Amino acid sequence: MRTIAIINQKGGCGKTTTAVNLAGRLAADGSRVLVIDLDPQAHATLALGIDPDLVEDNLYDVLADDDGAALDRVILDVGKAIDLAPSGIALSALEQKLAGDHVEARTERLSHALAALPPVYDYALIDCPPNVGLLSFNALRAADEVIVPLEMSIFAVHGVQKVLETIGLLSDRIGYDVEIRLLPTLYDARTRNAREMLMEIRDLFKDLCFSTVIRSSVKVRDAARRGVPVVRFAPSSNAAHDYGSLAFEIQALTARHDSERPAAQRVGFAPTASWPTTAEPVTATEVRSAPGPNGSGGRSGSVVPAR
Repeated sequence: MRTIAIINQKGGCGKTTTAVNLAGRLAADGSRVLVIDLDPQAHATLALGIDPDLVEDNLYDVLADDDGAALDRVILDVGKAIDLAPSGIALSALEQKLAGDHVEARTERLSHALAALPPVYDYALIDCPPNVGLLSFNALRAADEVIVPLEMSIFAVHGVQKVLETIGLLSDRIGYDVEIRLLPTLYDARTRNAREMLMEIRDLFKDLCFSTVIRSSVKVRDAARRGVPVVRFAPSSNAAHDYGSLAFEIQALTARHDSERPAAQRVGFAPTASWPTTAEPVTATEVRSAPGPNGSGGRSGSVVPAR
C-alpha cells in the first residue's frame, strides 16, 4: 500500500479536493483506495457523502485508544473501490488527550493503525488539517510521500517555502524522511496572474512539481455537494481530466518505485516532467534548502539530490 499525505498549513488550497478526487480517479482505474480524513472539519467525509454527525465511531476512537483500537472498525465503504476512515470534531481534542504520552507514542498511532490493516488497499490518501500539530505529525510518520497543493497566488508562492521547511522540521523531529512534491491547483489559464504564477512556481521548484496542473472547475464543487468524486459526477470535465493526469503520474511513480526497490524499502521518486527520466529523487531532508520565492536559499543553500 502506498500512503500519501496531502498537506499544507494554508487553508483553501485544494487538499480535500485533491484527496477525494485523486481517490476517485485511482479507484476508477482499478485501484482499491482508503481515504483517511484527518481534519476535524471532516470535509473529506462530507465530500464522500457521509454526514460526520451521524457516524458512530471515527478516527478519534482509533487514535485515542491506548489499547490500539483497530482502524477497520471505523472504516466505511463509500462505493466503487473507495473506503473512508471518517473524521469528526472530537479529533480536535486528540492532542490534549495524548499530551502525557511520549512523542513517539503520539506520532506513530496512525502508522501503527495502518500497519495493522489487512493488505487490501493499493493506496491510502490522508487529508490533513490546515495546521501543524499532532495530526500532521501522525500523517507524516505514516506517509511514503507528501503532496503539497499550491494555489496560484502570490501569497502561496511566498508561503510554500515555509511549508516545505515545516515538513522538514517535522521530519527531523520524528526522525523520518518523506518524499515531497508540489501540485499546482486552482489554475485559471485565462488570467495572466495565474500563468505567471505557474511559471514562477515551476522555475523556483523545478523537480519538486508534478507535471499535472489542476484547473479551477465548478464541477468539483458540484460533485462535492453530491458526495461523490468528480470523475463520477462529470467524467468529461476538465477537473476529471486533470485528476486523471495526476493519477497517471502517481501510478507511474508507484510502478517505478516497485520495480527499483524492494516493497518494504522507502526511496525517493524521480521528477515527473517527462517519462522516462534519470533525474534523482528529492526528500524532506533536501527540500528544506529549496530556493525561496525571492530566489534566496533555504537553511542550507541549494537542493541536493538524495543519494
